[in-house]
Amino acid sequence: MLNRQGVKMQNIILIIMLLMTATVIYSQNSCPGIPAVTYQGRTYNTVQIGTQCWLKENLNVGKKIDGGSVQSDNGLIEKYCYNNDESNCGRYGGLYQWGEAVQYRDGASYNSSPGSALSIQGICPNGWHIPTNAEFQTLGTSENNNSNALKAVGQGSGNGAGTNRSGFSALLAGNRHYDGPFFTALGNFIYSWSSTEDDSAYAYVLILAYDNNKIYSCSYNKEFSFSVRCLKD
Repeated sequence: MLNRQGVKMQNIILIIMLLMTATVIYSQNSCPGIPAVTYQGRTYNTVQIGTQCWLKENLNVGKKIDGGSVQSDNGLIEKYCYNNDESNCGRYGGLYQWGEAVQYRDGASYNSSPGSALSIQGICPNGWHIPTNAEFQTLGTSENNNSNALKAVGQGSGNGAGTNRSGFSALLAGNRHYDGPFFTALGNFIYSWSSTEDDSAYAYVLILAYDNNKIYSCSYNKEFSFSVRCLKD
């Protein structure tokens, strides 16, 4: 039987667990008035994080093409699925080259202002857009720049184990290499395109890793194929 001190300690632990649960629930509220968005036959949940309203899942829209092909400005949304497996698109979302993600905005002129932070809808639903690099930084600040708070539970390990405290539910979806057709880093990294360009050939990407709690912002060749997460206008 527990003595009085043991009962007291047990009660303290219970209170702490309840407070932690309340904090997680509070931080994972859907966006006010927008619990979900239906887009091209799929339903995406929403989550309010600080002042921002995000889709809770990576986009999975468009026609699947083989990893050996190149996405092009042909009036169709095209996607890659990791290892050319449609089930990976169902779980992790599609992978898109930068031009495809922003839908070749303004043709060749979209890369005329390196470092710009334009609000570009791209392949996102109406009323949503590809986040800018600054908006990704705001997301990180909301979670004290701790990437574990952004990663789904079960994603990452050790110092990089996801807690999903924010409700962002990031999955380590990997990528398609810029010169194709091979895919890498599933379960190790997620790369999410921003609309912010570095120059005509590179754009900024949010990166979360499996083995640490850092949030990275790096410039990558636009021919890589990465995930897309949409932000409410």
